[in-house]
Amino acid sequence: MSDPAAPLYRPTILAGPSGVGKGTVVAALRRRRPEVWLSISVTTRTPRPGERDGVHYHFVTDAQFDDLVATDGLLEWAEYGHHRYGTPAAAVRAQAAAGVPVLLELDLAGVRQARDRLAGAQTVLLAPPSREELRRRLAHRGTETPAAMATRLAIAEAELAAADEFDRVIVNDRVERAVEELVDFMGLCA
Repeated sequence: MSDPAAPLYRPTILAGPSGVGKGTVVAALRRRRPEVWLSISVTTRTPRPGERDGVHYHFVTDAQFDDLVATDGLLEWAEYGHHRYGTPAAAVRAQAAAGVPVLLELDLAGVRQARDRLAGAQTVLLAPPSREELRRRLAHRGTETPAAMATRLAIAEAELAAADEFDRVIVNDRVERAVEELVDFMGLCA
């Protein structure tokens, strides 16, 4: 007999290398299943043009971020480019407890931190069909210098080498197929 107080859905943590199509897959998933709640990170950086607080990020001061760290208010956090980013624990746990399907999009380090701090979490690695396809996708963006692309590819190799740390690996060869597999894995079928 199942526990009536148990959440309907396990929180899902999605990761994958830069260029694999995480944003595209998440956007397609949310169009198809708008009930999926996507966690919004907190950051200490200032908003870029067009970004809105509470939509793109929760913009906080360094002191507010320090308080979140000190009070165990983040599932994971990291520093990038002199700014800090993290996943607010209370909001994620509240949505999961309310029976809402929760999705977090994190990097590998974030997955490693959050999976141990989020009860019942399941993890998914979104992988490219091949290393060459990932290289092609990154090159197609046209936003990477050769040095930046080499760095991203080296990070991608480390992320893909950690595939056995994930509950599921989904190959993003076609967006709709990858979304279908993610929907199934999250238990959203019906």
